[in-house]
Amino acid sequence: MLGKLTLNAIPFDQPIPLIAGGLVFLVLIAVIAWVVIRGHLPYLWHEWITSVDHKRIGVMYTLLGLVMLLRGFIDAIMIRSQQALAFHAPGYLPPEHYDQVFSAHGTIMIFFAAMPLMIGLMNFAVPLQLGVRDVAFPTFNSTSFWLTATGALLVNLSLVIGEFSRAMWLPYPPLSEYRYSPDVGVDYYLWALQIAGVGTLLTGINFVTTILKIRAPGMSYLRMPVFCWTALAANLLIIAAFPVLTATLAMLLLDRYLGFHFFTNSGGGNMMMFVNLIWAWGHPEVYILVLPAFGIFSEVIATFSGKPLFGYRSMVAATMGICLISFLVWLHHFFTMGAGGDVNAVFGIATAIIAVPTGVKIFNWMFTMYGGRIRFTTPMLWALGFTVTFVIGGMTGVLVSVPPADFMVHNSLFLVAHFHNVIIGGVLFGAFAGVTYWFPKAFGFRLHEGWGKAAFWLSLAGFYITFVPLYAVGLLGMTRRLQTYDVAEWRPWVLAAGVGILVLCGALACQIMQFIVSIRQRELLRDLTGDPWNGRSLEWSTASPPPAFNFAVLPNVEGEEPYWEIKRRAIETQQLTAEPDYKPIEMPRNSPTGFITAFFCTITGFALIWHIWWMVGLGLFGAYVVFVWFAWRDREEHVIPAEDVAEADRARRRVRAQWLAQNEREEWLAAHAEVSEPA
Repeated sequence: MLGKLTLNAIPFDQPIPLIAGGLVFLVLIAVIAWVVIRGHLPYLWHEWITSVDHKRIGVMYTLLGLVMLLRGFIDAIMIRSQQALAFHAPGYLPPEHYDQVFSAHGTIMIFFAAMPLMIGLMNFAVPLQLGVRDVAFPTFNSTSFWLTATGALLVNLSLVIGEFSRAMWLPYPPLSEYRYSPDVGVDYYLWALQIAGVGTLLTGINFVTTILKIRAPGMSYLRMPVFCWTALAANLLIIAAFPVLTATLAMLLLDRYLGFHFFTNSGGGNMMMFVNLIWAWGHPEVYILVLPAFGIFSEVIATFSGKPLFGYRSMVAATMGICLISFLVWLHHFFTMGAGGDVNAVFGIATAIIAVPTGVKIFNWMFTMYGGRIRFTTPMLWALGFTVTFVIGGMTGVLVSVPPADFMVHNSLFLVAHFHNVIIGGVLFGAFAGVTYWFPKAFGFRLHEGWGKAAFWLSLAGFYITFVPLYAVGLLGMTRRLQTYDVAEWRPWVLAAGVGILVLCGALACQIMQFIVSIRQRELLRDLTGDPWNGRSLEWSTASPPPAFNFAVLPNVEGEEPYWEIKRRAIETQQLTAEPDYKPIEMPRNSPTGFITAFFCTITGFALIWHIWWMVGLGLFGAYVVFVWFAWRDREEHVIPAEDVAEADRARRRVRAQWLAQNEREEWLAAHAEVSEPA
């Protein structure tokens, strides 16, 4: 009846996951109870859960990413503390639990923390920067988010029902084959990623279509903000790379469930083919994550330097160059496989070449800051910290692109330090910069600067204290994934990395306090103008938060920085543009399709993991019914009356007129004349 599921699946003999799972369950019950008792459930259902508004979906993606980032960081604390205690000792985590924590950390941080953070920021900002009302396929957008949330739920469910994979975050055969991992851990991993991967692929299709086909009048490709270009490149990579991931994991599922032999050497398969295919997805995935972060830094640095981005067209060319070359470097992850010197040389050279367009970006950001009036706000500090940290990570990457050097450090903690140097210094710093930068646009008030700067400095210090020792101990020969060790010369470096994790815990506390204090002091931090940073792109021309329709009238774009030019003309003439002729606006109707689809996908995924075949049939049938219902619906949009559009836009114009009256023409022009011309 319940397949492989029995009471033995609950880890009564392992207090750590049991207590952690119990606490999470109690928190969820408390939150749900509070929502119901306070009467917020109808609002939550109609305005968030069923919303197809790109801004709200972006906020939900970002919230999911932050929650899962906390979960993944807890795993990191356990890894570092285990190794700190495991010198000539077993530590406090048994090997089977340590391997699960290790696997869960990488899986969560890449798929369910970094990806949702980047996709969330793209969701929120890209349509606003393009000057449009929503993405191309709003219901797909909702479905994408809820499928990603389903994958995250399945991963976390393994904490208390069954166990997670012990085959690491990329489940190499033969360890991940059924013969060596007959439990459900690998199945949790595979089905969570398959479901979330479908959602991510839908996101890629959605954003490529939006950016290529839906833009404000006059916004040609070379008038798009750089963040839109990096979003386009990242989503092109998603469309090209994620089918490879889906097919690779599907072959492993067929090996495990139906006895196929794609990757079983004894049955005529080839386990190294899995390594080849998974990294054909894996290295483009690095750029899927870091390219949007590059776009965020471009927006932040231009805004807080008070001048246009230096070398806009070279930035676009560098972005698309990285997009192309990122598919030509994957073999550097397994130089030691034995492909031969010629093949290794080709991929090593390609890996070194991809550093060139990245270097172009670094110099462009530096020249943007040169001669500008830099404001050292929290987003700008994250951008500056990234610039230094990512250069170091990039240099170590060029080092290991040389096959002989890679042979020396392969599978060592040197590579772990390099990877975190790139992902934390690039992706997470970018996410924090983006969240801080666009938070007032999303919620109408800024985040607290004092707590934000404290979080930045502790994060920067904690990062270096944690990962510089790992570079050193990696060069001393310490390999990754060790649950215990007995080499005395490694111990000081491992303890130093443990101290770094404590500093990062302080940074986490400051991040949490930043949100708490900001919410409590939101009236003091309120932004009434919609432009708290003196921004340069179209999202800052809307109210904060923007209305559901974004723009009362779609803007007519005449240059690379349309909002900056509008603002400049308004200051020069001391008057706003003429009030437009307001018309009714059609907007997509909210739909529970995404949530219901994810509900049935959760049932189906859980049933496939535990071999509950009748439940699989039930879940697939429910998903089919939802599909038919969605396909046959006869009302897709609702109309916002012209009177409502006019009321919202006139309120925005009144605030802008007050702002204009407070900014004298001569004073503003003098403050911006030297830094407003293109470099």
